[in-house]
Amino acid sequence: MLPGIEGACPFVEDSFSRFLSQSNMYGLCQAGEQELLAATLKGKVVCFRYQDLQQKIRPVAKEVQFTYIPVDAEIVSIDAFNKSHPSRGLVVGITFIKEGDKATPFLNIYCDYEPGSEFNLESIAQSCLNLELKYTPFQLYHTEVQCKDGCSETVFLLSGNDQCIHLYKENASLHQFEEQPVERLFPELQDLPSNVLWLDMLSIPGGRRLSAFGCQNGCVGLSLVKQEAPEVLQSWRLQQDSPISTVLLFPLYTHQTSNSTEEQAGGYNLLVTSTIEMAVVYRDVEECGMSKPCCLAESDQCDAVLCALVIDLDFDGQKEVLLGTYGQELLCYKFQQPMTGVAGDFQLLWRRSFKSPLLSVIYLDLTGDGLKELAVLTLKGLHILQHSLCSTAELVLQRLSSRAAALSAPTRDSTPPPTEQREQEEELQQGQEQEETREEQSVSPSAT
Repeated sequence: MLPGIEGACPFVEDSFSRFLSQSNMYGLCQAGEQELLAATLKGKVVCFRYQDLQQKIRPVAKEVQFTYIPVDAEIVSIDAFNKSHPSRGLVVGITFIKEGDKATPFLNIYCDYEPGSEFNLESIAQSCLNLELKYTPFQLYHTEVQCKDGCSETVFLLSGNDQCIHLYKENASLHQFEEQPVERLFPELQDLPSNVLWLDMLSIPGGRRLSAFGCQNGCVGLSLVKQEAPEVLQSWRLQQDSPISTVLLFPLYTHQTSNSTEEQAGGYNLLVTSTIEMAVVYRDVEECGMSKPCCLAESDQCDAVLCALVIDLDFDGQKEVLLGTYGQELLCYKFQQPMTGVAGDFQLLWRRSFKSPLLSVIYLDLTGDGLKELAVLTLKGLHILQHSLCSTAELVLQRLSSRAAALSAPTRDSTPPPTEQREQEEELQQGQEQEETREEQSVSPSAT
């Protein structure tokens, strides 16, 4: 257990939905703007949302009957995404293993092409493409890729126990998804050293992307890829001593001014968590690869880290790192830069205890009020945490007050000149007047 940590968790619990059976670290995803889908191991999928009931916003958890999932199935992973523009529609993917004499894995992809039903979850759940797999599935992940015509398209990537990543891409003419060779769009995902447990990608300026994966044997892979060709520009590998639970790519700051450099803005970083070792943030990976590690102290004191999230929780423009552990703790770290020229580190700000192990965390606006909630999936159910309205309101008033003061402050052009400058201007003006008087006196006699 960790010693006492100063700093209180800024969230308060709004609701808790208990599940009839447990989930896993791949069992929670966002579906649309204001909905969550949580999958349990016994084949049930629950949709969680907030609804306006009796003039109050209340949480509602409702089971969704997705077709072609047998009653004896064990769901492994779930993911969902909105199609890239100009296409429209919500796509849901569910992997499961059908129990029986021979356990058979499947990938179901749900998508409704009927106009008006593209985002209707009940209709989508009835429109299924059922694909039998030859491998045991792990993480189901989606990412956006650049097409040859300049448009974007979102695809599924599925890792398995065959030491491969499988690509599933939509065939628009046939209205279905098909498996395609992964090397066509993701050459960095070839020749993997072990089964991939977690995958993450991040598009960066210049038509490039960063790709990271964490393996069952402890290997961490990182690649810088040119998306147009595609072409691997640079790649790095690192070996740790325990299975990798998550990898997350992120910029440290939520916004970057036009005149700030990548170094000033914190560059791009890679968070790596494992089942035994301390969590590590590798700084400025685009330039330095994985040569600048920054350990998150005491992150190995609460059992295995199973999930992670990087978000700006205190609205200061700098992101914090959240770690969810099997030891029932949610840990929050913040990067501290002591002084210019000295390497900073991530320090533990606060922690929050739960009554069961944490499996997944997502940050989204469930209530539609512009203030996001933190969804925490545990072994027993789904917790919804909200920002404290009092502290948030105080912060808004402070920001408004500072903004108003800045707008009302006199500008540099409207400020009067200093006293010395005024005296110099007056002396100059008097000298000009005296010179004009002398000229007039010297001209008068000749004129007469």
